[in-house]
Amino acid sequence: MKFGINSFEIETADTVIIPVMKNKVFELDGFENTIKYIFHTKKFKGEVGEIFTFTSSDNDKYKNIIFVGIGSAKEISGEKIRNAFARSIKKCREFLSEKVYVSTTNIEGFKYTEEINAIVEGIEFGDYKFDKYKSDKKPQNNIEICIGNVTTDRVKEAERELNESITLVEATLLARNLVNEPANVMTPEALSKAAGDAGKEYGFEVEVFDKDKIKELNMKAFLSVVAGSEKPPKLIVMRYFGDKESSDTLGLIGKGLTYDSGGYSIKTNEGMLTMKSDMGGGAAVIGAISAIAKRKLKVNVVSVIAAGENLISPAAYKPGDIIGSMAGKTIEVINTDAEGRLTLADAVYYAISREKVTKIVDIATLTGAALSALGITTTAVVTNNKEFYEKLEEASYKSGERVWRLPEFDEYKKLIKSDIADLKNVGGKFAGTITAGLFIGEFIEEKPWLHLDIAGTAWRDNEDGYFSKGGTGAGVRILYYLAQNGY
Repeated sequence: MKFGINSFEIETADTVIIPVMKNKVFELDGFENTIKYIFHTKKFKGEVGEIFTFTSSDNDKYKNIIFVGIGSAKEISGEKIRNAFARSIKKCREFLSEKVYVSTTNIEGFKYTEEINAIVEGIEFGDYKFDKYKSDKKPQNNIEICIGNVTTDRVKEAERELNESITLVEATLLARNLVNEPANVMTPEALSKAAGDAGKEYGFEVEVFDKDKIKELNMKAFLSVVAGSEKPPKLIVMRYFGDKESSDTLGLIGKGLTYDSGGYSIKTNEGMLTMKSDMGGGAAVIGAISAIAKRKLKVNVVSVIAAGENLISPAAYKPGDIIGSMAGKTIEVINTDAEGRLTLADAVYYAISREKVTKIVDIATLTGAALSALGITTTAVVTNNKEFYEKLEEASYKSGERVWRLPEFDEYKKLIKSDIADLKNVGGKFAGTITAGLFIGEFIEEKPWLHLDIAGTAWRDNEDGYFSKGGTGAGVRILYYLAQNGY
């Protein structure tokens, strides 16, 4: 896609997209009678995502008109606009459009810049598909899109918002692509190379530690998880320092299991089919730091991924084992499929002890319990800091990525205490998302901390709104806005 603000006139477009509020008749030069007709006949009401199309002609020039509903004024949100424009761009593809004019609206109580952001993200995300390995795929033309009706006094602000939105789209689609790659391609080595390539493109430092260095760091929990794989693990460290005057550094820690069989606590075949996505948290932090660096935010960020595979072999760890950790805590292994929290324990402790981060966010496809509790629409959060969580909520509003804070009462912490070690990696059959988060919390050294469980939000089994089937890129935008807001 090629976007511009007022970049061409509506007369030169072959397709026009007009967002319409529910049951609100409006005037648009040349289309007044058509607009009155479709509302009068109730062929179109302006419900969210509703589409009405027709073709107009003027001096033998044909133009496709797409009315897309965005709901009533009181219910309009960035998410509804994203979903509406995801449908619109699919209709543009049906029309073989080349030049598309988007008529912006003046929505009372809704920020103008948020509308532009939602339009761009809805179009780009709705147009995305992962067809890299299809031999019969057809190339798509690069549609030129004008976001029009922007008044002169708003052009500069609109262009800034447009450029930021394009960056966030790039970073989110980077994460989607990483998640959608099959596990035989997206190995720990490949993930570390992808991080390195992103660092070169977007402007941040990348250091990758091999197995010997990981052993030297005494990351025993991480090494236990990956012991069953022939593919060597990688510790990926990404650094961006945009505020040399500040000693504050935000740590973004992403789960990086490029494949998870469950180990000896093996998953079902159905459960393993999507386990290439178990590095969705790692993909999110690569995408987030890419956007942060490209936009040159005045913040310091260190991202860490403990990348590896959880497989079965004679060397693999087993239920009942007692393993160590970089922090020196001992862990009783109750279930080898509760492996992500073990790798994250070492990764967050590394970020705190070696990289000296002052606040920490870990993000992971961690528990099926999160999916059971909150479904595919909302990310579960465990935190030790109310103010930090409120910053995340602000970022959630801007990104449209929903979050919900779970309790962290002391009674839950008791569930992960072991009789024969310091901790156990499963707290029982109840409150699984909470106890998994609190297990990681045992390694954060009382730093302000957020744990984001994206097990439900990182993947879609079917196309849904602006989500394609597969990886969603969950976490990229909310982490970017968290950093931008000063965390």
